[in-house]
Amino acid sequence: MTVELDLTADPVDLTFAVVEAPSVSGDEAALADAVERALRAQALHLEVVRTGNTVLARTNLGRPSRVVFAGHIDTVPVNNNLPPRLVDGVLHGLGSVDMKGGVAVMLHLAAAVTDPKHDLTFLFYDCEEVEAERNGLNRVEREYRDWMDGDLAVVCEPSNGGIEAGCQGTMRIRLRTKGTRAHVARGWMGVNAIHAIGAALATLAAYETRVVEIDGCTYREGLQAVHIEGGVAGNVVPDAAELRINHRFAPDRGPEQAEAHLREVFAGYDIDVVDSAPGALPGLTAPAARELVAATGATPIAKLGWTDVARFAALGIPAVNFGPGDPTLAHTQQENVPVEQITHCARVLRQFVSR
Repeated sequence: MTVELDLTADPVDLTFAVVEAPSVSGDEAALADAVERALRAQALHLEVVRTGNTVLARTNLGRPSRVVFAGHIDTVPVNNNLPPRLVDGVLHGLGSVDMKGGVAVMLHLAAAVTDPKHDLTFLFYDCEEVEAERNGLNRVEREYRDWMDGDLAVVCEPSNGGIEAGCQGTMRIRLRTKGTRAHVARGWMGVNAIHAIGAALATLAAYETRVVEIDGCTYREGLQAVHIEGGVAGNVVPDAAELRINHRFAPDRGPEQAEAHLREVFAGYDIDVVDSAPGALPGLTAPAARELVAATGATPIAKLGWTDVARFAALGIPAVNFGPGDPTLAHTQQENVPVEQITHCARVLRQFVSR
């Protein structure tokens, strides 16, 4: 299908058009084509490049500072939530929250502000909603590393129109137990590996999460069992079982410290790390971040979850989340965003970057 985007349209109408274009992860070409065409039409003030289904644009005006805006154009699979609907001031549809409202605001900003006080970079990338190795920002970092540099990065993930600072780190571990098979009629002759997980489950149920305040933002950690399996047949004592656990940790800890903590919590068990990603500190002390906070007129809060702000933080770039939509609706069939939040985010960001 051919998608056309009018970047001079009202941000709400632009959001509708972006949501209307299906772009499930791995199938973003039509929307990427439309984004590229629309941005190249702004060639008088934007440099535009494309790599795969990721489109990059930036100003090169020699400003003393640069702000990077980042947003993924892909969505989770369709769940009977297309085409979009606009009802009573609320836009419903796949991606309206995560994160096409933010993408539309970025596109609006790229066209509307031609003489900004900061140089601006816009990263529209693919495959964020799937395996981390497919994320388009990996390709940007490999092929166009300087395009990620800036004094502040704003990831336009849904944040209810307020600043969600930094993000939690995330780690998944696998806890394994071993036993000895036997017939269940003579269970005393075996060792039940599933039963051996019981103490770990009790530890999880009694676990008290750590609450950390950083730069006025409160990060609440989490530790949850997310998968359990074991057993070979209905009449056999199982000789192996596995429990998978997800840990969300505050950004004052790195993955090494988080792993050490989990090994202490589950001492005596055989565990290994499946995957992990560091969090990001709030980054609110950067001058550009203070300007953005002032433009919102609201108090920042901690981001409970992991977002691509962590990728920028790992490069030494302060980063925050700011975009329309309630993040608790992300990935649900009921995704919807009040149009006032789209208008608010567009207004705040125009004020933030305009001279």
